[in-house]
Amino acid sequence: MSERYARNKSLISAMEQELLKNKTVAVIGLGGLGGHIAEQLARLGFGRLILIDGDIAEESNLNRQLFVTEEGIGRPKVDLAAERIDKVNDLVSFAGHHKRLTPQNGAELLAGADLVMDAVDSIPTRLDIEAVCKQLGLPLVHGSIGGWWGQVSLVLPGDNTLSRIYPDRDAAGEEKEYGNPAFTPAIVASIQVAEAVKYCLGRPGQLRNRLLCINLLDHEYFTVDFTD
Repeated sequence: MSERYARNKSLISAMEQELLKNKTVAVIGLGGLGGHIAEQLARLGFGRLILIDGDIAEESNLNRQLFVTEEGIGRPKVDLAAERIDKVNDLVSFAGHHKRLTPQNGAELLAGADLVMDAVDSIPTRLDIEAVCKQLGLPLVHGSIGGWWGQVSLVLPGDNTLSRIYPDRDAAGEEKEYGNPAFTPAIVASIQVAEAVKYCLGRPGQLRNRLLCINLLDHEYFTVDFTD
């Protein structure tokens, strides 16, 4: 095992590290959640990332988005992410797409992925991602935040968990109502990455058919069971 991953070895064996090296993970959305997700995946040694985001960095992103700096304002977030990841771990290869995922381009953008990370802030887009993942037979790790609150779930093809969480496609997301501080996306993203590792390595305790709800204001944590 490379010395780079020496601090992983107490929980990830050399064989498992090699398994992560051969995994391709798509990160959809490179804002508060996606920035932390992409960097953690790179630091853990996932071998290839597909980075998807159609936005340009803005001043309002500076309070929470890992890849956005004052110098980066006005540039595509996907370019900022790629530059940062290359500095963090040059063993990771990546493909960057400065566009939004839609039902029409989803299959093309996710080609070659083994796992998909939902880091968007739009309910319609989340539901589109779930539908594309179902079509392609891809597992999906969902995460969302709003103020002090967040949630995480693992969605396997056919589970339709997001359709059950968000029955109203046109509802406004909690991100827009409650805001986006720096700390909530960092925590939720870390839990999403933990789910990605557990899924890829076949570890127990995965959040399939369960929604982990996180309340950082009162430090209350509970799961909602979606098992039929």
